[in-house]
Amino acid sequence: MQNKKIWHGNPTLQDLAWMQHGNIGEVLNITIDEIKDDCLIGSMPVDKRTVQPFGILHGGSSVVLAETLGSVASLLCVDSTQFIGVGLEINANHVKATATGRVKGVCTPLHIGGRTHVWDIKIYNLHDELICVSRFTCAIVAKSKLPIDK
Repeated sequence: MQNKKIWHGNPTLQDLAWMQHGNIGEVLNITIDEIKDDCLIGSMPVDKRTVQPFGILHGGSSVVLAETLGSVASLLCVDSTQFIGVGLEINANHVKATATGRVKGVCTPLHIGGRTHVWDIKIYNLHDELICVSRFTCAIVAKSKLPIDK
């Protein structure tokens, strides 16, 4: 799928601005930084909000970044007026510690189907060294089926 446009329509960073407020992404200062034809790139600081007690990036913070990128990517692949993506499964391998700067996540598709999407998310430190690799599976759900209080 590389170098092939995977998005529904022509999404821009401005289209995603509303998603970065009032949720865990805002708390951790996760940003969506770039929408390429075949991947989504975002970042997050390594600071007091995202580290564990020993001062290194908490694995859970990396997982939040990975799931955020995968969920946003799934949303960009569907007609967002009718559907959203919700997480089914995520795993992560933390391969290197980091304690400073921002980490960058690169989210690329492994499978984009009608009902499920599977994403590969690689997270890098300031030196472009791989620190975490994650696989995220997202279910595509009709907005009308969501159990949201109205």
